[in-house]
Amino acid sequence: AFFANKVEHESRHCNGKGLQRQGSSSFDRVYTANQNCGHAYPTFLAVLWCAGLLCSQAPAAFAGLMYLFVRQKYFVGYLGERTQSTPGYLFGKRIILFLFLMSVAGILNYYLVFFFGSDFEIHIKTITSAISPLLLIP
Repeated sequence: AFFANKVEHESRHCNGKGLQRQGSSSFDRVYTANQNCGHAYPTFLAVLWCAGLLCSQAPAAFAGLMYLFVRQKYFVGYLGERTQSTPGYLFGKRIILFLFLMSVAGILNYYLVFFFGSDFEIHIKTITSAISPLLLIP
């Protein structure tokens, strides 16, 4: 909602009435940042749900909150110079990778239990809980 509100505000500020795609460079930056964030959310939601359901909920929730914060920083950085958004983008990729690896670990654990009867859920939860604070390191 914040991103869409920024796009609408910038559109009205630059063009008068209505939402138009053409306008100043500030409108183009806001519009592009909004599109970039919108395209990244389906992937984020998929890996967040998979990591939470298949591996561990607390580290997945922590990573999800961090991702939302990082996307906010990316969006605000994109409004300035495009180089200011790069750290937020890279940080977001790292969080998505962490959630993806959590999902893969949960799936592997499921198949280990199913085929071999070995359950590593406690070990996986301990590891992910220990690693999730490392996401705070820029």
